[in-house]
Formats: sequence, C-alpha cells, structure tokens
Amino acid sequence: MPPGAVPPGTRPPAAMVVPQFLVKQRITMMVNRYEVVAANPDGSEGQLLAFAEQKRMKLKEEVVFYADAGKSRAVFSFKARQRLDVHAEHDVFDEHGRALGTFSKQFGASLLRSTWTLMAPGIQAVGQERRLSVAILRRVWDLIPYVGDVWVPFVFHFDFVDTATGAPVMVSERQRAVRDRYTVTVPDPRLDFRVAASMAVALDALQSR
Repeated sequence: MPPGAVPPGTRPPAAMVVPQFLVKQRITMMVNRYEVVAANPDGSEGQLLAFAEQKRMKLKEEVVFYADAGKSRAVFSFKARQRLDVHAEHDVFDEHGRALGTFSKQFGASLLRSTWTLMAPGIQAVGQERRLSVAILRRVWDLIPYVGDVWVPFVFHFDFVDTATGAPVMVSERQRAVRDRYTVTVPDPRLDFRVAASMAVALDALQSR
C-alpha cells in the first residue's frame, strides 16, 4: 500500500486532529469560561487552542469557541436544537456554519450513569461515566438535604467507544483540582478536534442538565 494511503473500508483522518489536549474551566458571575490548551509530551500545558464561553440561563444552549481569550475570531461552536430539553441534540459547526458532528445525552440511561451519544463523519460512539460507584455517589449526594448543596469535586471520567467496533474514540479524565480540569485523549484520528473539544466542554457545562 502506498505511503499515506487509506486502507479499504476506512475513512481518512479528520481535517483537524489533536491526539491530546486539556480543558480548564474559569467561573465568573454570569459566564462559564473554558480554556482548551494543547498537552505537551510531558503532560504540561502547551499553546492555547481555543477559548470558550457559556452564557448561563439561556433557553437554547450555545457555546462559542474563539481563537484567543480576546475573542478576536470565532472558530467553531455547538448549539442545541431544542430549548430546555435534557436530551436535546447539539450540533457542532465550524467557523463558516458547516456541520461537523452532533452529540446528545441519553436521558434514560443517564438517570443512573451519565451516557452520551457522539456522531461525526464515519463515527458513531457512546460515552459513559467510567465508574458506576462514583456516578451513584454523585446522585445520592445531590439528594441529601443541605449537604447536597455543598460542592464536592467528584473525580469522574468518560470513555467513548465506537458502537460498531468497540474501539476507543475519546477519553475525558477529570483531574483532582479545585477548579474543573480535564485531560482529553483522542485515539481515533477520524474525530475532528473541534467536535472532540465541544464534547469535552459539554461534559462539564451540561453535566447537571
């Protein structure tokens, strides 16, 4: 097979491929801000890849990603199709408004263990919280009067696998830190970075929806 050729029956790599990156949240009064940065080989932070903002109390969820913290240029975004719907589908768009992929929360399965569906060209994947015990603990904690109002940084991870092959597509691992911080690994080169980053931010921004 010639160098660079794609094996029969497979799809070529996505237009933008980032095998690993970090997501950091910054909380303000009215807006949640996220920094998406490259991960260096030693695990340290690299360059800023995208800066995102989520405005609170919106009827239809939308998060815009910018090229820098100054918001000089919007480079991609995701937006819900329905208003105030716990299992709304969200579309990911590039800077020109072209669709790159979709994701949605599986409401029924998520009652016990948060479960998401992720779709992109050539990919249909399902992501779940890795540890059922942590998922149950988080839900029980939220139900305890008064105590449930105390914020606790539960460490939870998500594993996305291809529904056809069972191969890993994306992994989001929350770090032990006061502020939300995640390491995101994308072993499947078919998954565009913009879709992966959108899904990673949604796992934090929409987790309690």
